[in-house]
Amino acid sequence: MSTGRTMEGAGCVTWWGFSPALDLLRRDNMKQEGEVNVLLVGSGDPRHILKTIAGLRDTDTLHIWVIENSMDVVARQLLLLFLALTPQESMGLHEKTEVFLELFGNSEVRSQTEETLRHVATELSLSVTETLETPTNPCLDTTHLRFKERDDLDRIFKQWIHPPPSARSAHVSIAKAWDGRVRQHLGTRYDSRAGCFDWDLTMKLHQKGCGVINKQHYKLWRERGVAFEMREGIYQMANESLLSTRVFSHRGDKMALRGYWGDIVSSPYLSFGIETDDEKLLQKQNGQHVKTAQDISYVNVQALFKSLSCRGGTPPTQACSEEGKALVALEPVSQPEAHHKSQINELMHLNGVSVTFLPLDSLSKLPEKQKYSHFFNSIYCHNFSYQLFLCLRLFSDCVLSICLRYLLDLTKEQEVGFAEKVEDVAKEAGFEPSQEEKRDVYATFALQEE
Repeated sequence: MSTGRTMEGAGCVTWWGFSPALDLLRRDNMKQEGEVNVLLVGSGDPRHILKTIAGLRDTDTLHIWVIENSMDVVARQLLLLFLALTPQESMGLHEKTEVFLELFGNSEVRSQTEETLRHVATELSLSVTETLETPTNPCLDTTHLRFKERDDLDRIFKQWIHPPPSARSAHVSIAKAWDGRVRQHLGTRYDSRAGCFDWDLTMKLHQKGCGVINKQHYKLWRERGVAFEMREGIYQMANESLLSTRVFSHRGDKMALRGYWGDIVSSPYLSFGIETDDEKLLQKQNGQHVKTAQDISYVNVQALFKSLSCRGGTPPTQACSEEGKALVALEPVSQPEAHHKSQINELMHLNGVSVTFLPLDSLSKLPEKQKYSHFFNSIYCHNFSYQLFLCLRLFSDCVLSICLRYLLDLTKEQEVGFAEKVEDVAKEAGFEPSQEEKRDVYATFALQEE
């Protein structure tokens, strides 16, 4: 895959996925059941985790293992999972869905949402530093991470709580960082950017089957990084969870620069907003979609949260309360650094489900451990290489790889070339394409029988 200028629009940090949420247990039109282990490599966000959990039967047991290439992405995964696991008594379903989507896809958020971000960051900071062996919540398991990685997570969470002085205003940091990326990506086309945005939407995304993405919504996101405005409010506080540090070489010296280094072209609508089981949401009038990707994202995420609530149980450490008795609502912490009992143990515990985050270099280390030999029922992999497929064949008989249909900076010829290269590399490593109906978003490979 070509890197550099060609992939500038996608960025170097995967804050959200470039494909719709997928039930990882559904393969060849069949559903894996019983006790299942799934490995996610570079998924970028928890869309697959939430979708897979929603499809479980009551008797199923699911353990998801996650490997990312950046602790910034791990921190975001923990943030979004924390919100998803927040019980309805602490945050209503409507509010939780809005806050989740704001933090998921907006560079600028409402002040209430920023307060929630700081609160959750405080809880997660306590969790990663105080939980050493047994996770407080099975779906937020960081006990396998190295001490240095936990320290990195703690540093990231503290930056969300106490942003650097220059970053306190969204218009000084996020807006400037976003505009800088847009200028760099478009170059001489910057002054005619409105036309560029319209071309990418109508001639690329809409042609790829994303007609539900609304023109005004997409243009606002391309211009400011705000994808979800679901109620009247002022969206001007920086979403610190989308800022990270990137190291550049300058005249032989290395320089760290904090900014926005994620996607500025494809949009966060892809994860939850372009597919739905409700055909009514895809209806058209006069050739135009009645509902938008923003509407569909809201419906899909809320449905996933309802599924979690049905599977969630009372935490073991918390006595069952009387019907109607509410838990303490999420409130901003006035002194985040003050020591207090973590509220993570008040989150929902999903029966038979756990999510474990592994060290960043785990792919090269796991083959050394006999425990992981053909341990995973399936593997989802965002990137690929011959060495990676050789490594993965030690863990599982099935690998689900991603194609690049929604990376807009690639030409159709580059998309086809990439898909062919993935298939060639997979075959060379001993895998063959699955017999299931071929999709142009995912490519599934099974280990060849000897």
